[in-house]
Amino acid sequence: MQFRLKTIHGFLLFLFMTMLNAQPQQKVAIVIHGGAGTIEKSKLTPELEKEYRSKLEEALTIGHSILTEGGSSLDAVVSTIAILEDSPLFNAGKGAVFTSDGHHELDASIMDGQSLNAGAVASVKRIKNPILLARTVMEKSPHVMLAGYGAEVFAKEQGFSFVENDYFFTEKRYEYWQKVIEGETGEAEKHGTVGCVALDQDGNLAAGTSTGGMTNKRFGRIGDSPIIGAGTYADNNSCGVSATGHGEYFIREVIAFKICAKMELQGMSVDSAASSTIHGDLTTIGGTGGVIALDKNGNISMPFNTAGMYRGYVGTDGKMGILIFKSD
Repeated sequence: MQFRLKTIHGFLLFLFMTMLNAQPQQKVAIVIHGGAGTIEKSKLTPELEKEYRSKLEEALTIGHSILTEGGSSLDAVVSTIAILEDSPLFNAGKGAVFTSDGHHELDASIMDGQSLNAGAVASVKRIKNPILLARTVMEKSPHVMLAGYGAEVFAKEQGFSFVENDYFFTEKRYEYWQKVIEGETGEAEKHGTVGCVALDQDGNLAAGTSTGGMTNKRFGRIGDSPIIGAGTYADNNSCGVSATGHGEYFIREVIAFKICAKMELQGMSVDSAASSTIHGDLTTIGGTGGVIALDKNGNISMPFNTAGMYRGYVGTDGKMGILIFKSD
């Protein structure tokens, strides 16, 4: 009798474990942006447009593969943004713009939607991938943000390798900076940034943002990208957000957090919250730019009030989309 009970108990335990393992996994999703601004089809050659679409696809593919293989949303966000930072196409990392004194200052931030932990760096000049340092600040220090010299001393203590500031030089950014200085072009570009939001198999959200600032900015100026709540925010109870735009306005309106708050406090959908914040709150005070947002159920929103925004996603259905223009 005792043997029979043990056998039944063992069978029931096996059945329970089998059913537990058979439970459907959380479907993953990822969304990215490469900056918003005066991005019009007439201003991009077919070859350049193809380059942008190819790089966005590469970044999405890397991030999505991490998620489907069981990796964390934090891992996916960091790896995806690092791909964009290494490309001269985007104003982050290698493609960073010039400051008014002819240098490059980079900012980045990341946030974990499960724990609400966050890390950020600002005005770093010799860090190849600022998003990696932002995550290290989050995980290896008691602080949220480190800036300038202090951030780079911390990076050295953590074993980071350094690049010279001229690593970030690109002829395209230099020529545009010269045109701005000489008054040959209109208002300097204020919207260049890259970002990513991801949802992993455990249902955890993470968001990250990285930027080279804005062309000819006053050296030492810090925009919204490294500021938690302004340019980046993630909370499993609502959504993850990464912003791109004229940072001063995103800071004043606390754009990223406001989207999450509208969802949690007003019961709005992620698309309603993001769209009303960009087309309502931001536009009303004269701000320009856009956001990518992803909620805990995998719903995606990508509103912007500029001519275009480099953006892409892989939804919970596994389908990829790459978009640039308003008409896409």
